[in-house]
Amino acid sequence: MIKRALLLAAIAAAPLSAQNHPAELVSEERLKGDVETLVSFGTRHTLSSQDDPRRGIGAAVDWGLAEFKRIGAKCGGCLEVLPVGDTVTGPRIPTPTLVRNAVAIQRGTERPNEVVIMQGHIDSRVSDVMDATSDAPGANDDGSGTALVIETARVLSGTQYPTTIIYALLSGEEQGLHGGRILADWAEAQGFTVKAVLNNDIVGNSCGKDGYCEPKLVRVFSEGPRADLTERLRASQTRFGGENDSPGRNLSRWVADLAAKTPHGLQVRQIWRTDRMGRGGDQVPFLQKGYPAIRFSVGVEDYDHQHQDLRTEDGVFYGDTIEEMDFAYLAGVTKLNVRALDALARAPMPPKVTVDAAVKTYTDLKWDEVLGGSAFRVFKRTTDAPHWPEAAEKVIEMKGDHGYDEQGNFIQWRIATRFTLEGVRGDDWIFGVAACDGEYCSPVASAVPGGAFEPVAKE
Repeated sequence: MIKRALLLAAIAAAPLSAQNHPAELVSEERLKGDVETLVSFGTRHTLSSQDDPRRGIGAAVDWGLAEFKRIGAKCGGCLEVLPVGDTVTGPRIPTPTLVRNAVAIQRGTERPNEVVIMQGHIDSRVSDVMDATSDAPGANDDGSGTALVIETARVLSGTQYPTTIIYALLSGEEQGLHGGRILADWAEAQGFTVKAVLNNDIVGNSCGKDGYCEPKLVRVFSEGPRADLTERLRASQTRFGGENDSPGRNLSRWVADLAAKTPHGLQVRQIWRTDRMGRGGDQVPFLQKGYPAIRFSVGVEDYDHQHQDLRTEDGVFYGDTIEEMDFAYLAGVTKLNVRALDALARAPMPPKVTVDAAVKTYTDLKWDEVLGGSAFRVFKRTTDAPHWPEAAEKVIEMKGDHGYDEQGNFIQWRIATRFTLEGVRGDDWIFGVAACDGEYCSPVASAVPGGAFEPVAKE
């Protein structure tokens, strides 16, 4: 039993090459097939039919749940599949309406309460956001993100991870981000520690209406000042900084660095705002609760083929149909998400870091215990530098941090540590620490007010 446990641990910790990584199992054909299925429901408007077996949001969510169950059956029941919903009213939902999300949980083997969430929204719309009857194919917005989540579940569900993965297809996005709010509330009620949320919304085209194309880039949006800032924290940031070092911003930096390690894959253009100008997505409700969240979206949007009635005017076709998509591009975005989710599910939580450097000729860094951390990488960057350097300022290896008992059960001892940077005056630098387990390192957590990967209410 002990030998088997040690072998499984070694396999889980082994770094994956570009050639044998699960990302290479992503199928462009399956992605297209899933989008075709989603389009076949006619409309997936949140206010459309809940009980028609072939048309409407009810049929679409039922299909998503069934697909997750089929995936789970192939790995011996590795996925717990359930609807997570609530009855909602609001400006775009005039009467009480059940909003259901299709959710699949892949439990972590060592830290099951620590979760990474991958999501896309399954509902669709046309020009009039209240039109629940017209055909709304929603191929790209957000059939692409829905298909990406399902395909990721297919290629990763057979692997065991220390951290829990949650795959989610959200409803109610177009009516006011209701599915995201419901899932964020549910995650909070479960007592989960949310390491990261990867929201994928409009990830399936590579050219805009004006002919400008971005086939090799995906945009990743991240918030600057935290959505859950308090007046106390805002005042603390005035004194100590941190406006550009929210957990979401550091998660975005981490994803961009990960993409750069696979030069033949899609690269990341970081967009340092929460979402596109004047718009929003299902990452926002998580940010409002203090959970690190980012949004993936295409390098260039095609506004003629989203949120549009199906029609032709002056020789121009409008509508979000499958013909306007680039499935090779969607496969590229999916591969990047698979790599990110795989690495995040293996890495420890980012540590909570504090700095003591005021009126000193040196800098003291201290961070809290991290389950699963066998090493820590200490970073510093100038205050105007956009990225963390590739090489860490210091790598601190921890010994005897975990092992197995006589029955082969995993045991974790808790760690807390500190480091002093002699001769480094804190005023001119931003500091951060990443936690590592073998080759897998967390995003950097900045030593600034609000830099911890946890809600502000816990600070």
